[in-house]
Amino acid sequence: MREALTSVPAYKAGQAPSAVAGVTSHKLSSNENPYEPLPSVVEAVAQAAASMNRYPDPTSSELVGAIAHKYDADPDEVIVGTGAVALIYQIAQTFTGPGDEIVYAWRSFEAYPIVTAVAGATATPVPLTDRLTHDLDAMADALTARTRVVLLCTPNNPTGTTISAADFQRFMQRVPDDVLVVLDEAYVEFCRDGSAVNGLTEYRNRHNVLVLRTFSKAYGLAGLRVGYGLGPAPIIAALRRTSLPFGVTAAASAAAVASLAAEDELSARVDAVVEQRIQLVERLRQQGWSVADSEANFVWLTTGEQTGELVNFLDRNAVATRPFAGEGVRITVGSQESNDRLIELLCELTPSS
Repeated sequence: MREALTSVPAYKAGQAPSAVAGVTSHKLSSNENPYEPLPSVVEAVAQAAASMNRYPDPTSSELVGAIAHKYDADPDEVIVGTGAVALIYQIAQTFTGPGDEIVYAWRSFEAYPIVTAVAGATATPVPLTDRLTHDLDAMADALTARTRVVLLCTPNNPTGTTISAADFQRFMQRVPDDVLVVLDEAYVEFCRDGSAVNGLTEYRNRHNVLVLRTFSKAYGLAGLRVGYGLGPAPIIAALRRTSLPFGVTAAASAAAVASLAAEDELSARVDAVVEQRIQLVERLRQQGWSVADSEANFVWLTTGEQTGELVNFLDRNAVATRPFAGEGVRITVGSQESNDRLIELLCELTPSS
């Protein structure tokens, strides 16, 4: 095994809730969509499954075309993969190697340090601000002649905070032309902040910006693994050289295409999740919890040393959340029933000051 892999941190997926006799379980640990798949999407998957003995289209041409049509983009500006995280791996493999650096905020998406280490590159994590937002000034200061990629997660996982368009544009004035800036917008459909940066606008105006999105969250296809990127054609062409052959299955592609066709139905579900998030944040703050301003489908509680106590208490009551030891807890916005149960349980704890 490569020596560099001995220091690769393990990815920690959201855990399932503990089973408690007579108590309904609620999994609020993985940022999954609480709604079941649409019937039209299930039907598309069933039809695709009938030909599972055949390899899928290696270029996912129908899905690429549907995404290009949705965003009025050229198909040469679109790439798909097995989730946005797979595309992040491709970015590291395509644009970095030993001696190169990847800059990202921390805390942010857990895959970033893993991807960096696997590629053999050097990680340059930059702490978030006191408001749990990206410190773009500090990130610009961290750029060196060896920096090849900057990863910006907005809304940020796990804090839910966004990067404003104005701050991003100021940041880009300090980024060298040969550094790729990735806007990881996995949760963008839940964002209602009108001042937030829009990756679609930025990639069209710059030759070194790539935007990533996913069908896992808003579209509810987490189990099928489909993500996509939009960027300048030369960047997309380079990424295709590291694409896993036949990575996106026929069933996954069919589900994504059907989901794009059912945009109105899915948008209504996203709006419902956003409304639940707004209510959940308000209720948590009324209880005295320190909650970040979230524009995603989850909320972040700054719980410090109380993190373990809170998470274990919820787990004993069949509610699973995602802890970050000594820092805080990320809680997915679930159904009304799940959110009510969470609030009911948290009434029994007193937030530490």
